[in-house]
Amino acid sequence: MKLLVTGGAGFIGSNFIHYWLAKYPDDTIVNLDLLTYAGHLESLSDLKNNPHYTFVKGNITDPQIVDRLVSSVDLIVHFAAESHVDRSILDPLIFIKTNVLGTQILLEAARKHGTRFHHIGTDEVFGALPLNSDLKFNENTPYDPQSPYSASKAGSDHLVRAYFHTFGLPVTITNCSNNFGPFQDPEKFISRMITNLLTNQKVKVYGDGLYVRDWLFVEDHCRAIDDVVHRGQIGETYLVGGLTEDINNLQIAQKVLKHLGKDESEIEYVTDRPGHDRRYAVDWTKINRELGWEPTKDFDACLKATVDWYLSHEDWWKPLKSQSEAIYK
Repeated sequence: MKLLVTGGAGFIGSNFIHYWLAKYPDDTIVNLDLLTYAGHLESLSDLKNNPHYTFVKGNITDPQIVDRLVSSVDLIVHFAAESHVDRSILDPLIFIKTNVLGTQILLEAARKHGTRFHHIGTDEVFGALPLNSDLKFNENTPYDPQSPYSASKAGSDHLVRAYFHTFGLPVTITNCSNNFGPFQDPEKFISRMITNLLTNQKVKVYGDGLYVRDWLFVEDHCRAIDDVVHRGQIGETYLVGGLTEDINNLQIAQKVLKHLGKDESEIEYVTDRPGHDRRYAVDWTKINRELGWEPTKDFDACLKATVDWYLSHEDWWKPLKSQSEAIYK
């Protein structure tokens, strides 16, 4: 099989390419990435000489590039997206262009060439859940996005479904919870905490620190995409989550501090972001029931492995650190 992976130089995309070529070495991957601040070819440097991997620099909003690449592949796995909430508050327009218009251009090319399309969504499209409740998002939860980022991702989800219902395009969607692991840009919550501490800066925690996310190790996410691509029902959406909906941001900061032998004096509470969703939790019953998927990675062990990865890969993240810090000054 030949795949077009959009945004493959990003965090989840690069992990997915490594995962896929390790499991399916006879498949071929074309990686289309614009190499914005969040795209790093260094994450895929070990594949430069792999005959089954090709990188193409380009924008998913460019119909000519997209059409040329889609015409020769069997499957599109669409990761490419602007994905940082803080940046969407500063500049919503780029999120609409990339996440909505870019997705539509890919879908139109897929329709033209009859190409299977898998879309990577987020649980943030569902809004927020109250703290201290047992409620979880599921595939029937109404959309209620609270930020320009999540609104743009909601728009892309709706377009994917529209192309299935209107044109019969073979699509699937996975809406995942917050990912963490190797190759994550140092602007994100866990990677930012780790790299701050490794550069003698404070861990910055929004508000009271009691915000809750359902953390998913990136390798578990890659397995879920694999399962849906090969065995998921066309036209269906599957939610993919972890096992950590009872761990808040402050507790995660405390765990990172412990792994690095530091104390809570390294925590700095900062002004909360506008429209900050209080809690996410994902019910992944459907993908478990239909496809047998479940998260297999222990959070504490994976968090330690992630800390260790950043400790041993300073050459990867240090050049990126200054680029991501200006937004938080």
